[in-house]
Amino acid sequence: MNDEERLQPEAPVTGQGRMDVAWGANTGDETEQELSNANTAQGGEVFEQHYTPWRGTLNPRWMRNWAILRHHLLGIFRKGHRPWTMPTRIFILIAFLASLSDAGMTLLSGLVGSSEFHSLFGVSRDNLYGHVLGFFPRNVLYYPIIAALLVGSVISEDREHGTSALYFSRPVSRVDYVGMKFVSVGLIQALVVLGSYILYFLAEVVAYGRGWAWMVDVFPMFLAGFVAGLLLIFTYTSIGLSLSSVSTGRFFPGIGLLAIVFGTKTLASIVKNLFGREILYLISPYDCVAHVGQALIGTQTTYDQYSWTYSLVALVAMNALALYVLASRVASMEVTRE
Repeated sequence: MNDEERLQPEAPVTGQGRMDVAWGANTGDETEQELSNANTAQGGEVFEQHYTPWRGTLNPRWMRNWAILRHHLLGIFRKGHRPWTMPTRIFILIAFLASLSDAGMTLLSGLVGSSEFHSLFGVSRDNLYGHVLGFFPRNVLYYPIIAALLVGSVISEDREHGTSALYFSRPVSRVDYVGMKFVSVGLIQALVVLGSYILYFLAEVVAYGRGWAWMVDVFPMFLAGFVAGLLLIFTYTSIGLSLSSVSTGRFFPGIGLLAIVFGTKTLASIVKNLFGREILYLISPYDCVAHVGQALIGTQTTYDQYSWTYSLVALVAMNALALYVLASRVASMEVTRE
């Protein structure tokens, strides 16, 4: 500020303001009349906005769904996709390696050549049930915790941060949105549950040199265990995503899923030990899956007071209720921050 500017009196406060115009792309091309109008508040124009409709070609539906699936699935293995936390990745790796313990013991029994050792860990109906649906350690330390870590933020963070707008403002239906979220979580669990299950059978083939006759003979048993694993994955995923859809944080869905699985199991066991009644096992997702899995595999059942069909009906009711809550909550999601 020079001396002349210091000597000039300040402009009086009149309550009126002066607005200069930013002319954007036309700067430098104004006429004298436009410049004179720009120096007055009455002739001011803040911006000019034109909407041009997009007339391009949309990607096919399968490609949009694949983008959602890839975003969630590949985030487990590399960057550039969904940012799964490092503890989640580490626990999934540890659970996968721990689930291969039966396969390792089967290989060891083949090297040792002990029939007693093979009866404990080799492929049989009882061991298949224990490998997929055994309560300890798999359904205490591995599978429910994996499901809880995965479902904790799949849908709840979309509600919290408003990222549902990125999906529903595009040509992505809510059915595709839920379906790809469901398949993504289910596939990650299948890598641990069913991936270790297949490697368990391959370890038996490699360790004992099983031929095609043996494979054909045990294929129905293998298929029954595979279906039991699918039931486990589907049930944990449906319950977990329904809890994630009613929450706006990652803590409640994960803890809620663990509370449902372990709480109902513990309550049913207490009633069984105190009163000798097994009816409360019908409210336990794990016990219903285990009972149906025992019937599928053909192993000896541990639920003697009622038929496995009751567990099947209870299992269908649980999944139907969970899917209803999931569908209704996703249907209420808006294309804005909630």
